[in-house]
Amino acid sequence: MLLLTASAAIIFPFLFLVVLRMPAKKGMTFSAFLVILLAYIVWGMKERVIGASILEGAHKTLTILFILFGAIVLLNTLRRTGAVDRINQGFRNISPDMRVQAVIVAFLFGSLLEGAAGFGTPAAVTGPLLVALGFTPLAAATLALVADSTAVPFGAVGTPIQVGLGNLPEAGTAFYNEVAVRVTQIDMFVGSFIPLVLVVLLVLFFGKEKRAKDIIEMLPWALMTGVTYTASALLYANLFGFEFVAILAGLTGLFVASVTAKKGWLLPEKAWTGAKTSQEEETTSDMPLISAWAPYAIIVLLLLLTRIVPFVKEAALTWIDGTWNNVLGVEGITSEWQVLYSPGAVLILATILSVWIQRKPLRYFMEASKESIISMKDAGLALLATLALVQVFANSGINTADLVSMPQYIATILSENLGFMWLFVAPFLGEIGSFITGSATVSTLTFSPVQYNIAENTGLSIQTVLALQLLGSSAGNMICVHNVVAAGTVVGLSGKEGDIIRKTVTPALWYGAAVGVIAIIIFG
Repeated sequence: MLLLTASAAIIFPFLFLVVLRMPAKKGMTFSAFLVILLAYIVWGMKERVIGASILEGAHKTLTILFILFGAIVLLNTLRRTGAVDRINQGFRNISPDMRVQAVIVAFLFGSLLEGAAGFGTPAAVTGPLLVALGFTPLAAATLALVADSTAVPFGAVGTPIQVGLGNLPEAGTAFYNEVAVRVTQIDMFVGSFIPLVLVVLLVLFFGKEKRAKDIIEMLPWALMTGVTYTASALLYANLFGFEFVAILAGLTGLFVASVTAKKGWLLPEKAWTGAKTSQEEETTSDMPLISAWAPYAIIVLLLLLTRIVPFVKEAALTWIDGTWNNVLGVEGITSEWQVLYSPGAVLILATILSVWIQRKPLRYFMEASKESIISMKDAGLALLATLALVQVFANSGINTADLVSMPQYIATILSENLGFMWLFVAPFLGEIGSFITGSATVSTLTFSPVQYNIAENTGLSIQTVLALQLLGSSAGNMICVHNVVAAGTVVGLSGKEGDIIRKTVTPALWYGAAVGVIAIIIFG
């Protein structure tokens, strides 16, 4: 009964969203109600702790909606100014092939955004860009989520590693760098295939003809692009440490992919557009390309400034602090929100500056803001239920039954029964953590002590097991509910979250299995 209760936070969302195809606002509301009920009856959580957890979830919902608003208002404003049309012209000038565009926008530009921001920002930004390029909303959301995986261990200037492993006995820069190198060593054999996976998904799920030929002819370029990213990531992890891996590897990959695509190297002669929503004539714009891209350059610059430059970071963290400490007086239940440090603030500021740079009236931003707020209604309800479930699950260690928390209980049961094959299992524990919490950082923070102890007890390499935790939690990003809600909302697919997960669950499971197998072969 305890295992079923602990697993309810996994079982119910999968049942309601994926199997029964309910909209997230309905399916997650049912899931949250049932999990909270079980937490009270079986796990012995008191009313005040449950209430504090729900309020913590509501507060975290605001922080995510703030980021979502920033991403949506940016897109809606740039559509009005004509910048989106100009950006799309630029992508079409590099290559009109949708397979190439998917890799450059979702994987490489997304990796750059992940390295600078994290917190679900890449899918929220790249998804709408893909829609504007002619991808269907479902294709855009799916590709954006799957692509935002390989870079995740190094997201937000290395936060999943620095924070996620920060509670371990060996925590420190040298240890973080050792784990980072191990992540990149394993991912050389898995992450390199993500561009090809994007091509497979695009052709088989969204292509009109679904021909194997359209996949096979992209093998050379897709693999070259993937290896460029992962090999450079390994190099940068060794040279500079864990913090700038995704940023530098993303930039390297963008440069190589753009040059080779522009020249047609390793690519078929005929461009593939078999997943376009329509064959209507593309809208053009005479805006200078540098002006159109300026908002995204500002976003990356501001994100780096607020995370690297000490006095700017200090100001961003302290000037406007919306953190709620010890909710309802329950010690340890706290929701942080440094408003200016949030990617949402950066996205909004970049949007306002873009209107000025592109010499457009401020009313474009005001109109886009109104449209964006209206479009977020369903996402707000879905996220509220999702985060309530997540926080009750995470805080379940505060109970009267003298039980460990539900995630710790699941980890203990898995380790006791599957310790003999832990290199294969370890990534899936990370995936479970991300699927439920929606964060690779929180997943790693929660499960890294368990992974560390199992590695010590079984004689496995600690660095390898922790690398698998990080890689698994990154794969979990593809299917975690609140990322799916966010990605669906920005492309206009609120209520279709189950359909998105049905597309992303296979790549997520493949990724977890693949890194486990590679770890066994190389480090087992």
